[in-house]
Amino acid sequence: MSETREFGVAGQAETVPRPAPASAAPAVAPPRQRAAPDAADGDRPTATVWPGTPQPLGARFRTGPDGRTGTNFALWAAGAESVELCLFDADGTETRAPLTELTHEVWHGFVPGVLPGQRYGYRVGGRWDPWTGARWNPAKLLLDPYARAVDGEFELVPEVYGHVRDWPETQVADTVRDNRDSAPLVPKGVVVDDDDDWEDDRRPKTPWSDSVIYELHVRGFTQRHPGIPPQLRGTYAGLAHPAAIEHLTGLGVTAVELLPVHQFAHEDHLERRGLRNYWGYNSIGYFAPHAAYSSSGTRGEQVGEFKRMVKALHAAGIEVILDVVYNHTAEGGQGGPTLSLRGIDNRGYYRLGADPRGYADYTGCGNTLSVVQPNVLRLITDSLRYWVTEMGVDGFRFDLAAALARSMHDVDMLSPFLAVIAQDPVLRRVKLIAEPWDVGAGGYQVGAFPPLWTEWNDRFRDTVRDFWRGATCDVRDLGYRLSGSSDLYDWGGRRPYASVNYVTAHDGFTLRDLVSHNGKHNAANGEDGRDGTDDNRSWNCGAEGETDDPEVLALRSRQLRNLMTTLLLSTGVPMLVAGDEMGRTQGGNNNAYCQDNETSWVDWSLLDDPRWRGLRDLTARLVALRRAHPVLRRGGFFSGVASAPEGLQDVAWFEPGGREMTDADWFARSSTLGMFLSGRDIPQRDARGEPVVDDSFLLVVHSGHLPVDFVLPGGRWAEGYEPVLDTAAEEPWPADGGPVPAGQQVTVAARSVRLYRVRDVRAAESPGRR
Repeated sequence: MSETREFGVAGQAETVPRPAPASAAPAVAPPRQRAAPDAADGDRPTATVWPGTPQPLGARFRTGPDGRTGTNFALWAAGAESVELCLFDADGTETRAPLTELTHEVWHGFVPGVLPGQRYGYRVGGRWDPWTGARWNPAKLLLDPYARAVDGEFELVPEVYGHVRDWPETQVADTVRDNRDSAPLVPKGVVVDDDDDWEDDRRPKTPWSDSVIYELHVRGFTQRHPGIPPQLRGTYAGLAHPAAIEHLTGLGVTAVELLPVHQFAHEDHLERRGLRNYWGYNSIGYFAPHAAYSSSGTRGEQVGEFKRMVKALHAAGIEVILDVVYNHTAEGGQGGPTLSLRGIDNRGYYRLGADPRGYADYTGCGNTLSVVQPNVLRLITDSLRYWVTEMGVDGFRFDLAAALARSMHDVDMLSPFLAVIAQDPVLRRVKLIAEPWDVGAGGYQVGAFPPLWTEWNDRFRDTVRDFWRGATCDVRDLGYRLSGSSDLYDWGGRRPYASVNYVTAHDGFTLRDLVSHNGKHNAANGEDGRDGTDDNRSWNCGAEGETDDPEVLALRSRQLRNLMTTLLLSTGVPMLVAGDEMGRTQGGNNNAYCQDNETSWVDWSLLDDPRWRGLRDLTARLVALRRAHPVLRRGGFFSGVASAPEGLQDVAWFEPGGREMTDADWFARSSTLGMFLSGRDIPQRDARGEPVVDDSFLLVVHSGHLPVDFVLPGGRWAEGYEPVLDTAAEEPWPADGGPVPAGQQVTVAARSVRLYRVRDVRAAESPGRR
């Protein structure tokens, strides 16, 4: 016989016999423990509970029977033996309200007199048998998965663990139940009023092909902004402030992609090192805006503040996309705390391992939600619909989306999660972005997600980085990336905007650090360099880190212009990272997830430096150029053939001699590529069914360390070229850009981009531009 052990308030271990087979149930169920053993159950206040309804899940304030106002509470907990609703007064006094109604695995009840602002949690009772994955422990106060606001923060002290965290026999510590009360040490859910008023809100509804995404952190973007009042910095209200919005509209971006704003918790290993989770990829409340980003309060006020932020951004023509983390939760692995789902129904919410004591981990974060379970699918889709319909957001970027697309084990593009999203009348209409990989076997799925989805395209990132650091021997892969990555996405009706093009993201080097460091510098994270990728594909231009060498600085500035120009002139959806347009640096830290300080916050003083102000201006002008010219943001893939007998190919490729490239040229060693974009051969129509006609452009990219002579194509291609952009110049927009005759040889500077507007030989007989 083996045994199940418990740790009581007196510090003594109790033992309960348990049969040896891991799959068997205990011979004797562990005795139920009072959640707060220092008080008798009879001494506690109790609340009146009416039956209520099992729908909707969560806490919903409404008018109940006989016109009495109150709140209906409903919790899915299929395997539980009991559920107690716990209501907390301002002084922390706890009132228990047993939920005795059970309908279709949902425990529910209506409590009259419970108003918005009321704090609450649950205690869920059941078997303690970690060997079979059963981890019920009513001593632990649990956060409602559907809580729409959260008050307080988790303190990851021993009492918030369902097991005895510091049990001396560490190999079995997770099997010893800890019966100490966690209620004083954990945050509570908050009842929120339904006060939705979106009548004056107008969603921008920007088409994918016109979108330019700006990834930002609510706190990091606003924390140091001098134009935002100090009391609003780091908050939703700060992001809604005119000073913040002015920067976004000045750049011309069409959407902000917010790093996680679901309520999240800080990991124990970070707190022990005096650090905190800054990025927020450690969710614990999928309906609640993270309370620490609220300037107005945490008793439901954060909900209204978030909505007002969304409205302000919409009024400026900017969509709001949320980076969401539904693949795992903050409860971690086998030794993690019991905060919510683990204590409600561990086996119902998580993918358990071959040994049910542990978890299948496709995320690298200790656990993976079991998305094949209907109740988990419901949790995720209810959350998504809530953020769209009640919070006003316009789309989602799914962290480690491949983990959500796994059926039983393998990634499956016919998985329940993807199927549910595809048929949902709300979700199929919003922007859906996949991070198309996870850390499990077969998890890399770039190019594999079905129509409706766009994807973070790391092939674009790696190719562009390699090209500009001189690590590629030919231009084959670059041609695909510049033209929308048809090798990845030209199937199943997908379009070029299926590719979210990026050179940097929150995870990794900033753009400035990418040209300033060959290796990561993550000492401040306290992980001895084990964290953060070593595959940075960066180049420091001759000196590691900050330098006063004028030649190195000049080269870095040019490389920044090259990278930004390549990103914004490529077909697909470009994504910028907050601060990259003004030279933000993290000092070479490529994994600043735990740096909630000036390492990560945007330094707005950089705009006082002409060098960085110039990069910001270049970025804004490139975005404006893209917006003005549909040939730079096509809705369909290039065909390489003419749309009419007398027309040109919609795209043509040229080698430095001015000759169209052959198959042999694509395989030849080269660091130079010319791309001709025909604006008069765009195979698409406007809203009235008229042909879309635009200027034509010639883009020349050259990553070689020496200048190259390039012959501007003549004949049927053009009669001349007007210089538009030259990244070799500190002021890349030519002031004296007179026309250059077709067929003329021009010298393209080392490591630079040239953009020319084509003087079309067919202009006289062509229809007017639309």
